[in-house]
Amino acid sequence: MTTAALENRNRKVGIYALALALAMLALGYASVPLYRMFCQVTGFGGTTQRVSEAEARAVRATGETISIRFDANVDRGMPWQFRPEATTQTVQMGGRHMAIFLAKNTSDHPITGRASFNVEPEQAGRYFNKVQCFCFTEQTLQPGQEVRMPVVFFVDPAIRKDPDASDVEQITLSYTFHTVKDIASNPLDRSKAGG
Repeated sequence: MTTAALENRNRKVGIYALALALAMLALGYASVPLYRMFCQVTGFGGTTQRVSEAEARAVRATGETISIRFDANVDRGMPWQFRPEATTQTVQMGGRHMAIFLAKNTSDHPITGRASFNVEPEQAGRYFNKVQCFCFTEQTLQPGQEVRMPVVFFVDPAIRKDPDASDVEQITLSYTFHTVKDIASNPLDRSKAGG
């Protein structure tokens, strides 16, 4: 093999390696939003469903009830108190219900937080529908400010037709508040904003 042919071959291998590296980098950046979309569509990992008012009105309440347990946490070092107003509710499936969470900033400066959430057992996530939730936006509390934050939700009666979830008697909706850092200074956090 001639030197020119060897250099040409090495150049092609280098271009392929660079293209592969760039493709992997792009996939790395896209993986978070793609995974979030997958979880929202399938309810995988206890991800709840987000529905509009119109979609919520289309579901009819049944006489059957289910217990909902509410859990509230704050990330380590976040100077907030956060708790549900009521720890459990027995709700009618298909009917819209409201839970209230209380948050208080115990620091001497404004704190902006964002809530992450999940549902247990995981297979119930696709049937737990949120119409309105404080977790859809960032929350800023001034020093000493205490707020009531509503969650409007319903449990889809179709849960009783799912062989993996039909025997669920209680669903736990859990939130954890995290302090929001300056999103403008962290490009990786921009993909998570607004979720």
